[in-house]
Amino acid sequence: MFSGISLQFTLSSLSLVYLCCVIGAAEIIQVFGYEGKEAKVSCSYDEGYESYEKYLCRNDCGSDDILITTTEARKNRYSISDDKHKWVFTATISNLNQNDAGKYWCGVTRSGKDYYPAEVELKVEKDTCCDSFTKVQSYEGGSVSISCPYESQDQNNMKYICRGNQPSSCVQQFSLTDDKKSKFTVTITSLTQKDSGSYLCGVKRNTGLDVFSAVDLEDILTFFIFSDVVVFNPVVFIVPAARMFILIFTLVVICKYKCHKVQGMFYIQYKCMHTNTNMNTYTQAMHIHVNVNKLYICTVLFSGTAARENRTTTRAADEEEADVRKPKSNPLLVDT
Repeated sequence: MFSGISLQFTLSSLSLVYLCCVIGAAEIIQVFGYEGKEAKVSCSYDEGYESYEKYLCRNDCGSDDILITTTEARKNRYSISDDKHKWVFTATISNLNQNDAGKYWCGVTRSGKDYYPAEVELKVEKDTCCDSFTKVQSYEGGSVSISCPYESQDQNNMKYICRGNQPSSCVQQFSLTDDKKSKFTVTITSLTQKDSGSYLCGVKRNTGLDVFSAVDLEDILTFFIFSDVVVFNPVVFIVPAARMFILIFTLVVICKYKCHKVQGMFYIQYKCMHTNTNMNTYTQAMHIHVNVNKLYICTVLFSGTAARENRTTTRAADEEEADVRKPKSNPLLVDT
């Protein structure tokens, strides 16, 4: 009976001693990562441990809690490397999820008690932003200024703006101006439809994840935005409408009339018979010479009940055109 109690006390004591050794790590490292991405844990160790095995572990760092060691290099979602010249080993956790958040330990295997140079706190955030966003409107070919606010504590920190809505892949893409008070501004010129979409304003933090705010840019072709007031631009509609009207009118005229082009020289002989008071009849003739460079003789196309008149008029015009082209020896005679 007493031996059982003594054994239980001994195991508890060993567990407490083991935990005390782990808790006595030299420093605490905070690591942040995004879901689906990776997190790197860099652990420094003292000189003299270059040839020792290093590892990353969780919980109580028992044998089942060791995630990766330098003798394996890669295991499942974990990998590790050791820079013996800088006395730093780095463990990488890939494809992060919320279950990866929590406490880790950097460990060095040695005889007796292992050496734990650092305690690690890993936080995993969603790779999306943000719950709210600022909507900005502009027009194609114009320019837009995007203002990004920040807190007073970030006045001297680096600022940047990027396309998209994933903080993990956000890198500086535009030049900006900073008032060093509460906001920085980015101006985009010669806007096209490709410029529309989501943007992220980022502020670099010395510790933890960067701080972001979201902006949604919409390109509008026919509206101008001034001080949040929408002004309609009538020229964009009137000019195309006028051009379309002229085109339709021209097509209607072409379809309405059928024209024949006549070119050359011809003459018309006009003959008239008169009777005087003495009942004597005489003939008076007149010759008309016409020099035509370009003459268009058009016949109107009728519809419905006037179809017969149309055919008659068209045939007369064709006959007239044929007569016009006859040589001078055969003039066109018009008797009255």
